[in-house]
Amino acid sequence: MRRRIDWVSFVVIGLVAGFMSGLFGVGGGIIVVPLLIGLAGFDQKRAAGTSLAAIVPTSIAGVVSYALHGDVVWLAGLVLCVGSIAGAQLGSHLLHKLPKKAVQWAFIAFLIAVIVSMFFVIPSRDAEIHLNGFSIVGLIALGLVVGILSGILGIGGGAVIVPMLILVFGASDLVAKGTSLAIMIPTAISGTIGNVRRRNVDLPAAITIGLCACLTTALGAIVAGAIDPVLANILFAVFLAAIAVQLSVRAIRSR
Repeated sequence: MRRRIDWVSFVVIGLVAGFMSGLFGVGGGIIVVPLLIGLAGFDQKRAAGTSLAAIVPTSIAGVVSYALHGDVVWLAGLVLCVGSIAGAQLGSHLLHKLPKKAVQWAFIAFLIAVIVSMFFVIPSRDAEIHLNGFSIVGLIALGLVVGILSGILGIGGGAVIVPMLILVFGASDLVAKGTSLAIMIPTAISGTIGNVRRRNVDLPAAITIGLCACLTTALGAIVAGAIDPVLANILFAVFLAAIAVQLSVRAIRSR
């Protein structure tokens, strides 16, 4: 029988992850996993599997919130999904062939470059993703990169997709966040099916976290739309910096 403190932890984790997901357009795994390990005593694999399952309802709630305001480009999301699915398979294949630490530090360097760029490119709220031959190829390539990183490092795609849609494809910050959440749904469902088969998911915890996250995801999306794009960029840069620090600590400890 679970301790009461565990259920309180799941509720708190869900509320925090849901708000951050809606605010930044990320699945929330980068938040949920360390909190499950630190507050509920989960091991890494079970925390990752439970987090991925909780992302499904969280992402759905976030997508609905952004879609109601027309901030989801469904076709771009579909193209990204094609690339990410192929990339995830490639990443799983490369998992034992590439030096994980080198990939970790390369990704951290990438995040630092993105953080700096976010202070120089302020997206217009009227900006859209224009789909043509070049942009479709670019979106597939972006999906491939996201999938490979996911397969090797177990990192969700929001931290890559959102800034790249803004910096490279000229999307507004809201469209980037809404579209990012959309492609996480099939990815999370696919991964969760595999994790359930391997018994790496605590379903009661995932359901609790996911449902609680749904309560605050819409609020995060509302805040994202209400704040100035400059402030939104600064907040997202701070969020990416927190991810970079977390990954750096993990890379150093894995020596």
